[in-house]
Amino acid sequence: MSGNLQYRFILVTRKTRLQELIERFNTWPQARFYLEHNQVDAQDYLDEHDLYQRRLQEAERTLKSLGRFQLLERRLLPNYQFGPADIVVTIGQDGLVANTLKYLNGQPVIAINPDPERWDGKLLPFEIGDLPAVVTRTLAGKAACKTISFAEAKTNDGQRMLAVNDLFIGPKSHTSARYLLSWDGRQETQSSSGIIVSTGFGSTGWFQSILAGALGVAGNESHPLKNGFAWHERRLQFTVREPFPSQITGTSLVFGAITPKTPLTLESQMPENGVIFSDGIEADYLAFNAGTVATIALAANQGQLIV
Repeated sequence: MSGNLQYRFILVTRKTRLQELIERFNTWPQARFYLEHNQVDAQDYLDEHDLYQRRLQEAERTLKSLGRFQLLERRLLPNYQFGPADIVVTIGQDGLVANTLKYLNGQPVIAINPDPERWDGKLLPFEIGDLPAVVTRTLAGKAACKTISFAEAKTNDGQRMLAVNDLFIGPKSHTSARYLLSWDGRQETQSSSGIIVSTGFGSTGWFQSILAGALGVAGNESHPLKNGFAWHERRLQFTVREPFPSQITGTSLVFGAITPKTPLTLESQMPENGVIFSDGIEADYLAFNAGTVATIALAANQGQLIV
């Protein structure tokens, strides 16, 4: 396989629950005591961790036999420099796939389900035994691939954020957001608990829970987007959560499609605690306070998931 030396395999991992507990309590005996004191089966944590480590070792052996190799823990993704010829392999839950995709620029991702009996893995089409064949097909350019459209938030002060699943724009805590919404040639000042912008990739997640609640309130059973929309579609869907009608705030622009011709613009009217975050990672946010104007649109780059 000397012809594959130009490729580099990046294996992206995440900490297990056991590892996170040890970080919290300093040692496994202390963590185990905490679990057992709360009537939680500590053996389940051990079993999950041991299986995950075995899967990582299997993947590492396979990838090292095929070319250059790099192990990368999830928390290092924001600062890692991926190369154009990298092939990325993730081993973890669905969330790890989304976390990884938004830091790439078209590099293919092979998503491995380390524990099919534990994780449904809707975004994890492969098991560890599939890895050699999938990598071989990918190197030969014969692997099937799904394109994933991303959302992008840009602000007038130069901030930028990508989202694989969804963006949240609103208050940092459980208060009301105030902003001026502009979309499709119309404007409206609103007060709400925030706005969700969903991609096709994320349209079966948070978006579905919002849609289900709205249908229940309206007494409807169906909607054209009840099953989401395709990952590759060049569209996003915005939904205003709990819009409040008053003399100065409206509720007429609460649901719509963001396309290349109809971006969404939001001007913050909040003196503080306004945020924009993506994919449920609240700690990593852009400030969205008075004076900030955010434009939400489709990102130019797209993800590539091997299927």
